[in-house]
Amino acid sequence: MTRRGLLIGGGAGVGLLIGWGAWPRTYRPNLNATRDERIFNAFVKIGMDGHVTVVVPQVEMGQGVYTTLPQIVADELGADWRTIGVEPAPINPLYNNSLFVEEWDGDNGERQGLTNLWLLRDGLMVTGGSTSVRGFEDRLREAGAAARALLCVAAAKRWDADWRACDTGSGFVTRGEDRVRFGEIAAEAATAKLPRDIGLREGRNNRLTGQSLPRLDAPSKVDGSAQYAADIRLPDMVYASIAQGPIGNTRLKSIDRRAAERIAGVLAVVQTDGWVAVVATNWWTANTALLAMRPKFETTGGLADDRKIDAALDAAFENGTRITSIGDVGAAFRGAQVLTAHYRIGLAPHAAIEPVSATAAIDHGEMQLWIGTQVPGLAGQAAARAIGLDPAKVTVHPMLIGGSFGRRYEIEIAAQAAILAQKMKRPVQLVWSRAEDMRQDRFRPAAAARMAARMAPGGRIEAWLGKIATPATTAELKARIVGSVGAHEAMTAQAGVSVPASVAGAVPPYAIPNVAIDLHPAGIGVPTGDWRGRAHGASAFFTECFIDELAASQGIEPFSFRMGLLGDNPRLALCLSKCTSLGGWNGGGPGTAQGLACHSMAGSHVAVMAEARIGDDGRVKVDRLVAVVDCGEIINPDIVRQQVAGGMIFGMSAATGAAVSIERGLAGPEQLGALRLPRLVDAPRIIIELVGTPHRAGGVGELSVAPVGPAIANALFAATGRRYRSLPLLAPIGGMETKS
Repeated sequence: MTRRGLLIGGGAGVGLLIGWGAWPRTYRPNLNATRDERIFNAFVKIGMDGHVTVVVPQVEMGQGVYTTLPQIVADELGADWRTIGVEPAPINPLYNNSLFVEEWDGDNGERQGLTNLWLLRDGLMVTGGSTSVRGFEDRLREAGAAARALLCVAAAKRWDADWRACDTGSGFVTRGEDRVRFGEIAAEAATAKLPRDIGLREGRNNRLTGQSLPRLDAPSKVDGSAQYAADIRLPDMVYASIAQGPIGNTRLKSIDRRAAERIAGVLAVVQTDGWVAVVATNWWTANTALLAMRPKFETTGGLADDRKIDAALDAAFENGTRITSIGDVGAAFRGAQVLTAHYRIGLAPHAAIEPVSATAAIDHGEMQLWIGTQVPGLAGQAAARAIGLDPAKVTVHPMLIGGSFGRRYEIEIAAQAAILAQKMKRPVQLVWSRAEDMRQDRFRPAAAARMAARMAPGGRIEAWLGKIATPATTAELKARIVGSVGAHEAMTAQAGVSVPASVAGAVPPYAIPNVAIDLHPAGIGVPTGDWRGRAHGASAFFTECFIDELAASQGIEPFSFRMGLLGDNPRLALCLSKCTSLGGWNGGGPGTAQGLACHSMAGSHVAVMAEARIGDDGRVKVDRLVAVVDCGEIINPDIVRQQVAGGMIFGMSAATGAAVSIERGLAGPEQLGALRLPRLVDAPRIIIELVGTPHRAGGVGELSVAPVGPAIANALFAATGRRYRSLPLLAPIGGMETKS
């Protein structure tokens, strides 16, 4: 658990401009250490027994950061992997994820610049966007190298030698035949003066980088000792379940309070304008009483439904903003035959295995909050704001998360748990029911695309136009978690706002002289949120399905067509070539049931080949997935493979099932079983190859999600001769058109 952290208050707008000059430029670590431990820097502590604790600023959600990030430090430090432990970082700007902030929405305007300064100053510790290794590798290597230098200085003093003649390895400082364990000199080293011009390790011999070291989080997950937010048990703690209104501008209208109070074990009913919760001696009783109350909500301004979403997407094409312009698409299209196709993507749930939960305890005006969150600093601020508490008096314990996929950016439960703890004057654990978790999800945004291209002789693409209608999801998310605005208010305020991140990944990775991407902001009436891969999932589906259709229109098989356009992208071309070779590509013609897709994001590249068909039950059946990945330098190959495989299964789930329907403001289905997620028997054979390259490490957590859907769609065309142009892939629609 995280020790006491420092939450520093701040503001935006005018207050930001006035206060910026007084803000500190450097920060000191606020770590705690035991009597037998020494703090070397913000990321490293070493014990007298030789154990090394790596302070990790990212939350472990199953993606492996509790292994890959310590592995980077241990590699530079020269530590013995068997002595490495992990501690979550406390709240401190030292651990802010500046790369995430830079990439959040791609808006470099003055207003965004001020917002970013505030975020970096006010504690935006955030996990997501495939930024963990990319955003922290340099800082972690520097921390490991600094600790190594201090150890060498302490050892050299014992040996009356130059510290530069010393080295480290396997938990020892060495110089020729001289050897001393880290633990023996930890106290002296921690107080030594840090030398200047400390270099990073060079070469590949005796390095931990590139090794498939055992995951540090695996043993506790296997033996059941791993702690999640709902595992917290405190003296005098009580349990709560909550109900919130339908999608839209809602308020609580009525409840049958007596129905709840008649149930043994019920302690209190707590209600606000937007929600009602039951507190009881156990969660099952609380949830049973909540259902018995039959809470009713009233909604103003209309109720969202599927038809309104489709209509809003179509209407959005009336107005748009050009986000990307290369060459002159208008001139290239003028008087030419243009091929067009339309695509559509529906809402998708996060459907994480762990429902949203948090535990709050208030004692003598100070709060402790145990929560699974991707933004612990903002969660603490939300909890403090909800009950009028000074944020500096909130300690956040960022727990392990049982899957997130972007869902744990949302922090409304932090405020709810704080309110309940204040009302009850005792610790409260709030867990949303599975139905509540599904109904109140912030879904992947729906989107529609109108694609157009002009072909040139020889199978080249002369011009490409992508017109994409979708909500301003990133702006909504920022308004909710940074601006503390409610979901409906954020959605309403951001409707019609053009955010470049909404079409991230839409520029095709191919050599096309004239390219334009237009964003058509759509107000769909449903709050949306970050989803694994962000906009890249939609962008890759539109691009890779359209590329396949263009190849067919020219009578060129899909692999050759793509390779002919990848001359300026050798890393992606190599992935695609290796993928088809590894998978036994047979041309992707009629009856082959094979489809391709490739994509680049977060400094990494991937090509996927899928084999798919329509099963006897009418459902899409995926038999095999093959992926080749170039993610630059690889820290831990096994974890990269796990992320790639997990991403492909996640993407396959959204392509073949996981359909969300909105009816009268209510989202469904309400149970995981009704999402038609793939079971073990449905899992395809998966083959993964990693291409080792000397480039900087790229992101892999979301990389393989994007190309899976289009690869399966293209495989279905090869199997059936019919184009599937919507996600989920439930039915073939439409056809390519030629216009003059």
